Amino acid sequence: MDRHGLVVALLDACGTFFEPARTAFPGADEADWARAALLDPGAAGPGGAWRLDFRCFAIERPGGRWVLVDAGVGPADGPAAGWAPVPGRLPAALAAAGIAPADVETVVLTHLHEDHAGWTSGPGGQPFFPAARHVVQRAEVAALDRADPVWEWTVAPLRGTGQLHEVDGRHRLGAGITLLPTPGHTPGHQSVLVEQGLAGRDVLVTGDVLVHAVQLANPALPYSHERDRAAARASREHLLARAAQSGALLATAHLTRAFVEPPAGTEPDRPR
Repeated sequence: MDRHGLVVALLDACGTFFEPARTAFPGADEADWARAALLDPGAAGPGGAWRLDFRCFAIERPGGRWVLVDAGVGPADGPAAGWAPVPGRLPAALAAAGIAPADVETVVLTHLHEDHAGWTSGPGGQPFFPAARHVVQRAEVAALDRADPVWEWTVAPLRGTGQLHEVDGRHRLGAGITLLPTPGHTPGHQSVLVEQGLAGRDVLVTGDVLVHAVQLANPALPYSHERDRAAARASREHLLARAAQSGALLATAHLTRAFVEPPAGTEPDRPR
């Protein structure tokens, strides 16, 4: 189990992306790819394939309670089944960490893509985490098409049970946990700052602000599936600079290493 202080990495799945890396990041040059290979050598598959992990993070709270960041690819019949390596193994990973679904008091959804919301529903369409509020940016829900399968899989059922909590912008979730708006990958994407104090270094859970080590090598690089590339770049550069300035560790959803050092960067230009 990979753990830093209060933050536990939970691997739901690993597999090969449906596009080669050089297609997904068309602006990268040879120097970018060379540095990315050093930062995350496990991501390089045969023939230019992009190998990636699908990871969630659990944050320990007092009294045996937990906050979960993202909900993975989900079961075999989940909305990510058309392209992601389902079924995911998050239930087994939680059990191995000693976490029961009922112990999760909050699920933070960085965004509403299929591979981050898969375990929001369980058998029979009931919430997989029965006691958890699910926190998402209001802008993310507003931008989601009603025809998107995540609407019926996640948004509609959680609204029906009163477990969907929509927030606006920066939001203090509890002592030591702050949700940071990082739009661009999707309109309401958010990342999570975990201030650990005596438990160790702060951790920034990035979500899909960066999805491949080539964006650590060159944070200006766009990703072909970002909704707003300019906003995504600004969010990525700001978040990485913030981590470099504060000494926070990055907790990544898709790199083949759960926890990585931020690259040296410029100072943030404004607070968020």
